[in-house]
Amino acid sequence: AIEVPDFKNALKKFKKLVEKTVTQKTNERLGLYIEDDDEIDYDKFCKTTRTLFGPEVKDHNVKAFFRKISNNLDARTEWCEVFGYFIGESDAISSQLKEENTVFLVSEKQQIAHAVVKRQDVIKGIVKVPNMDFTVTSSQKGVLTIFNNQRKSFCSYPFYFHQDTAWITGCDFLPQLKCIVAVTERTVIVWDYKSKGSQNNCFIIKPMENGLLCVCTVTVSEHLAKDNILMGDDKGYVHLLTVTRDNFRLKQRKDKKESQVQVLDSKTFNIVKRKLHDDWVVKVKYISDLNCFGSCSSDSIHSFILDNIKRLEDTLPVKEFSVPRGVNAFTYCEKAKVIVTGG
Repeated sequence: AIEVPDFKNALKKFKKLVEKTVTQKTNERLGLYIEDDDEIDYDKFCKTTRTLFGPEVKDHNVKAFFRKISNNLDARTEWCEVFGYFIGESDAISSQLKEENTVFLVSEKQQIAHAVVKRQDVIKGIVKVPNMDFTVTSSQKGVLTIFNNQRKSFCSYPFYFHQDTAWITGCDFLPQLKCIVAVTERTVIVWDYKSKGSQNNCFIIKPMENGLLCVCTVTVSEHLAKDNILMGDDKGYVHLLTVTRDNFRLKQRKDKKESQVQVLDSKTFNIVKRKLHDDWVVKVKYISDLNCFGSCSSDSIHSFILDNIKRLEDTLPVKEFSVPRGVNAFTYCEKAKVIVTGG
């Protein structure tokens, strides 16, 4: 652990290093600088910074910082930039480092590669399912994967490759039906990952009226054979889709070796929708402690809304507030009983 007094001392030395570098660069531009043994080039700046803050400092962050003060001598800088964190121009920060403050560093990370996917793709959703001890991921181009951690090492289960041209925008786990749900721009996918061998039983619900951007499931259900799915779209609507086991009855094929995909008409499902925002709904999340769901948008007026599922058809939400340029992400802290948003 980094002791606060030692870190304060490192900050003072780093500030002097930056000031000396800026002074040198200024004199160079004015033609007044004379080379000597104290000249600070990039290698010396990087070595000194690593000596002050330790090996956690990455070369590309130090290089970006050094380039910034070299190209713009009047640029506003903060010490945290050498760790890869940047402060906006409008943010206020105290020049005094408080005693309870500390620096959070990421010491280890592990990259899990999918051996089957040979093309460039983007992960659009990662969902941890604690009760099942696995993690579900969905990629933009249609790969749904389950990573199991039972043996303290990740392994990939058979996956369903979505053949539609629309991109997947999110995924979640249906706790009652024990299936994976994912959404694309115009469809809802329900994948029965428990199917054996090469059989991947999958259902596609379409068409959806607007482009779906996010999805989550309601974790508490009074019915053991029913799940509620919340979805946000590009027109500001939040949709509540109720699915039951009776909705997903596979028609048995003679050739059981092939995957079975069934297309279901969305009009046969119970879907309730309500316009809560004036712009894209970028995230929905059910908060079981509050028995409510939250939705956020880039809409500056209706940026964040907290509402009860049973009141979805009512005229006024439980709670609403606005943030300039909207809210992009949020979460709920059970211990502090607060909702934290990021814009």
